[in-house]
Amino acid sequence: MKLHLFLLVVLAVGADAGATDAQTLDHSTESQRLQAAAPANSPVAPDGNDPSHPRLRTRNPRYRVQPNDILDLSFRYTPEFDQEVTVQPDGFVQLKGLSNDIRIQGQTVPEVIESIKKAYVDVLRDPVVSVVLRDFEKPYFVAGGQVGRPGKYDLRGPTTATQAIAIAGGFSEYAKNKQVLLFRRYTDETVEVKVLNLKQALNKKDPREDLMLEPGDMLFVPKTFMAAIDRFLPRSSLGTYFSPAIL
Repeated sequence: MKLHLFLLVVLAVGADAGATDAQTLDHSTESQRLQAAAPANSPVAPDGNDPSHPRLRTRNPRYRVQPNDILDLSFRYTPEFDQEVTVQPDGFVQLKGLSNDIRIQGQTVPEVIESIKKAYVDVLRDPVVSVVLRDFEKPYFVAGGQVGRPGKYDLRGPTTATQAIAIAGGFSEYAKNKQVLLFRRYTDETVEVKVLNLKQALNKKDPREDLMLEPGDMLFVPKTFMAAIDRFLPRSSLGTYFSPAIL
């Protein structure tokens, strides 16, 4: 009896193992079939990322050099090459002891250091260079359209869209605060546009509309429909033609 039960258990385990092996084989075969069917130039990378849709913005990006920035260059073993350079409007800088200028606009400080080392490769042997940004473009935002004081403002600390509007003098009389446009640049060729309902944010109905600004953002407040017809109707009579919801 015990021998009979033992044989049944062995047979059952063997059957399960065989089924598992068959499933594994089927799965492996299917994977191989799909890989063979995929084109050789498939844009999907092995890690699952799609290079055709690269990430346009990194978290906590490094500052990139702009025209009119001032940099201090220090050479540890050859201090006679220490210098202060100003980035020209075309993005180039003149370096001491070199006949050709180099372009550093758009580079981070570590990238600038590497560019300087390459520029001095025929003059200095393995130079050790440090670069300090002495004067550079401060973080800013721009507010335009129907605000009290349109212009460019320093971005000092965390600032939301409604706070930025307040800094720019608040909404003007005919501001369309339900459709404020936020322009955010990701690359030199790519700009994202978001529509913010700051009326909802100010009424505390939807605080998600009150986005946090990033350096270089632009807020544009368009005019309401009433601004276009105000030239033709006296203000005192507007209530006769339009309901309070529209006004």
